[in-house]
Amino acid sequence: MTELERPLRLDAPREEILAHAAKLVEEAWRSFDRYRPEEPPLDERVRRLLGAGLPDGPAAAHEALDDAARILDESIAQPRPRYFAFIGSSGLEIGAVGDLLAHTYDINLAVDARAATEIEEQSVRWVSEFIGFPAGIGAFTSGGTISNTTALAAARERALPGSRAEGLSGRRVAVYCSAEVHHSITRAVELLGIGSNNLRDLPIDAAHRMRPDALAEAIDRDRAAGVTPIAVVATAGTTLTGAIDQVGPIADVCQQRGVWLHVDGAYGLPAASAPTHAERFRGLERADSVSVDAHKWLYLPKACGVVLVREREALTRAFAHEEGYLPHQRHELHAVDITLEYSRPFRALKLWLAFRAHGAPQFRDAIAQNLREAGLLFRTAGAAGDFETMAEPPQLSIVPIRHAPAGVADLDAHNDALAKAIQADGRVYLASALIDGHVWLRPCFVNFRTTEDDVLAIVDVARELGERIASGRGA
Repeated sequence: MTELERPLRLDAPREEILAHAAKLVEEAWRSFDRYRPEEPPLDERVRRLLGAGLPDGPAAAHEALDDAARILDESIAQPRPRYFAFIGSSGLEIGAVGDLLAHTYDINLAVDARAATEIEEQSVRWVSEFIGFPAGIGAFTSGGTISNTTALAAARERALPGSRAEGLSGRRVAVYCSAEVHHSITRAVELLGIGSNNLRDLPIDAAHRMRPDALAEAIDRDRAAGVTPIAVVATAGTTLTGAIDQVGPIADVCQQRGVWLHVDGAYGLPAASAPTHAERFRGLERADSVSVDAHKWLYLPKACGVVLVREREALTRAFAHEEGYLPHQRHELHAVDITLEYSRPFRALKLWLAFRAHGAPQFRDAIAQNLREAGLLFRTAGAAGDFETMAEPPQLSIVPIRHAPAGVADLDAHNDALAKAIQADGRVYLASALIDGHVWLRPCFVNFRTTEDDVLAIVDVARELGERIASGRGA
């Protein structure tokens, strides 16, 4: 068999393919520097590609690359500066390069990987320092769902030692959270055998924060009834409104009762680094564990979550095994001793590279910029006669607004139709949310590329399309 006959060889030199790919990346980055006036529909070539069966022969590598770029360009790209739906990613350029390098070397962080393992541990320390949490140990994950599940597994083992092996054995347990907790917590308690029926979603105050008094009452009531509290989950930036639970008073409740406190900060915790908002996270240092998604408000490409735990041994108690095929030849822990995953990509490299390339102050500045943008939208919409805002300024960078033109009787139906019209229009991209039983438009600012002009475009586009809907002319 000749070299050309060997399987999985490209039909062009690797260097040439890499140069082609780099050109496509350069074009994409350039397009992210500005908004585009619409989201393009799927063209005929893309439709044919998507309808094709399993290839029975090779295509030219250059052609396949161009097709991939075409498909990506006709997808909804979160890095664009006017993507405001959900809580997006920005695809920071140096992070994308970090992913390329990490995937090229294909390091497995299930076991000790020498320098790569050291980089992950260093990156855990950097994230801990950036948000102000004294982590004893931590790991990079695929995101908030795995981070939250990891933390609650550690909490379960501390509350009920041996439960990882024995199961809950009919014991009555509970986890406590805000009524607006993220559904990743629901999934976590279901997967851990705690059960979503044992997730106590507690009342919230006018600012959409968990009430510490209701938490204390619920724990005491459960304990009196023979229920074992597993953990309390405080949310540092809810997905619905960006509300920050009062971590300090909640920590008081947990400390007095010996209950694990986990802070789900997947979205909001990076804002703890902003001098204007640090006080809102007071008490974070007293939590037992926290989660952060660096692919949200640290701007990195997905997937890049981090779970941080105060007590170093807590994760080994929850996860460690002694396997014949993973001997502990050194005294250091393998990552499989503290994480859910076995095969683990080198997610930490992109964060390490980003902090090296930009420095922590630039990340703080970018977060502060997004916070200012949220304030700008709140003030602009609040000063307009045809928009409504929440009663109080945004706690973070989510800013619910409603278009409320004169003469529209059903504002919920109007704003639901408007959200769909905005997505179809494509000049800005945002989604609606049901808040306190009403439909709101819910822009979120977590992109370092977004400008004040992009923020003001939300009001302009929503007004233009909303007036068409209100007049019966459609969007």
